[in-house]
Amino acid sequence: MHPKEFHEKVDEKRLIAAIADAERVTHGKIYVYVSHRPITDALASARQRFAKLGLARLHEHRASVLIYIAPRTHKFAIVGDTAIHERCGDEYWNEIAEGLGKGLKGGDITAALLETVERLKGTMVEHFPKG
Repeated sequence: MHPKEFHEKVDEKRLIAAIADAERVTHGKIYVYVSHRPITDALASARQRFAKLGLARLHEHRASVLIYIAPRTHKFAIVGDTAIHERCGDEYWNEIAEGLGKGLKGGDITAALLETVERLKGTMVEHFPKG
């Protein structure tokens, strides 16, 4: 799928609103990045993008999450910063990725992303609540 086609299938207003809602109640930050390049290793590419964007340096709570999607090669990965990863562990990230993968394969990209953001919000509220 071409990245432009991917963007056309996403209700960006709803996605932005869901991310803003999550960030209002937590110290966590959620980012979505859509790669325009074909990739072979989604997790390595996501980690590289996380570093290039400086997400680890941006937030003192170290609770940033990057949802990285490469529509040209039908791959994605989710990367959490050190604090959130330490609290949740690999099994949690595998479950989140499995849910996103099923949703993306189902074809409703917006719903898949919104569900993922909602799950991340729940985790962030539990471990990094505001107030």
